[in-house]
Amino acid sequence: MMRRGTAAAAILGMVLSMTAAVRLEAAEPPRRVVSVNLCTDQLALLLAAPGQLVSVSRLAHDPTMAALAEAAQRIPANGGTAEEIYLLRPDLVLAGTYTTRQSLDMLRRLGIRVEAFPPEQSLDDIRRHIRRMGALLDREAAAEDLLARFEADLAVLARPRTAASPLAAVYFGASGTAGRDSLVDAVLAAAGWRNLAAEIGVVGVGLLPLERLVVAAPDAVIGEAPDPGGPALAHASYRHPALLAAIRSATGVTVLPDRLTICGGPFTLEAVRQLRALADRMAAARPPAADGSGAPGPGIAADIEARP
Repeated sequence: MMRRGTAAAAILGMVLSMTAAVRLEAAEPPRRVVSVNLCTDQLALLLAAPGQLVSVSRLAHDPTMAALAEAAQRIPANGGTAEEIYLLRPDLVLAGTYTTRQSLDMLRRLGIRVEAFPPEQSLDDIRRHIRRMGALLDREAAAEDLLARFEADLAVLARPRTAASPLAAVYFGASGTAGRDSLVDAVLAAAGWRNLAAEIGVVGVGLLPLERLVVAAPDAVIGEAPDPGGPALAHASYRHPALLAAIRSATGVTVLPDRLTICGGPFTLEAVRQLRALADRMAAARPPAADGSGAPGPGIAADIEARP
């Protein structure tokens, strides 16, 4: 009986010792972090300690997609396969909720910690994700410092969205648009713009029929830069006579770079700044009318026909 009790105590001691070791290991900051998603790439680039982030996704090196492409060049890129990631010996993998589930499940089965982030759809999502990334990397102080700068910059740029705000039509290739619950709409709201897509009931990414755009007669048309490697038909609608007429009648037109709104981060405020600048230029182009209400100026519509 004594021997059984001694053996049980020894086994219990071993289990407690192993549990404590696992907890201690889990409490240590991750030393080799691999990101396989463009949005987690950029948050990690902003917050990781020197040498902590050992690999980012290939998209992080693409300046048309990544706002921090230049900073990412110093970090090796990965293709996102489970085999490739495993060989990097990470103790933390950062992913998106739309990252290939098969790869993430395989990494988890191999005992690698995986943390997935959903896409940012609001400025509050950006705040939450900065704090979450800071906690995962054991960089809470750096995250709070980044957030403080984010809030200070936003306070300078932000304007209220009201019924009297200028109306913007967001128009991507093949009649695409962004409505409520999208980062683009959050950026428009922060810059003091109304969003035609949101007002006609579009949620997230959806379609904006050309007829609705023309009838609405927006104050500005906000487009995207055509992808040279993308399908030509996706941007054929940009040359549609009705769209060109709507653009000519709009007071403003601008291109919002994809890299500023594909992912959310402090860099997203550059999109707010650009839209504020557009609104300011439009206001300056409206000389007061005889009744003091103001009349549209000549506008700053781009010469879409001349674009390749």
